[in-house]
Amino acid sequence: MITLYNFPRGARGLRVAWLCEEMGLAYDVHKLGFPTDAAYRQLNPLGSVPFLVDGDVQINESTAMLLYLAERYGPTPFLPERTSPRFARVVQMTVFSEATLGAGLNVLMEARFGAPEADKDNWSVRAQGNRTDHALAFIEHILGAQEFLTGDGPTIADIAIATALGMRQGALGQAPSARLAAYRERTVARPAYARAVARIA
Repeated sequence: MITLYNFPRGARGLRVAWLCEEMGLAYDVHKLGFPTDAAYRQLNPLGSVPFLVDGDVQINESTAMLLYLAERYGPTPFLPERTSPRFARVVQMTVFSEATLGAGLNVLMEARFGAPEADKDNWSVRAQGNRTDHALAFIEHILGAQEFLTGDGPTIADIAIATALGMRQGALGQAPSARLAAYRERTVARPAYARAVARIA
């Protein structure tokens, strides 16, 4: 049985629950308090969430979980075949959602909610805000006139990017461009998303 450890309403764990719902995978959600306790840190020494356990598999990083689940329990339309020209783009944008966009959002959220008042808008914060804007422009470029990032159907890349866009708007109050807002609305309109939200609430 797949077990997902997550904070209640934790956005990065939502990604994983969302894919499980899309693929019809059975999973349990183990909700954690903050800060995490010693028992959890024994299981997951990094102490971060989300954390996925599936038999002998124990992994961190929400985007790694998306790739693992799609590979392990596929085939699925959410991860194209390796021979498809779409495969590399899906992998790229799935990783991009955290390595470029999500990591920068972490810095901005820490500044907003944890920094002293004098540091909330310092040079580093402004520079990271500019990098985040550049990342959003790149996503919009990749999307182009398509419904989703690699064509007419959603993939794990769309799950990953739509979640990051929601984190930015929810935590920082920064709405994306009209095109990216419409893209996110299309993506989260799926019934599997609503089921996942209910499971991790």
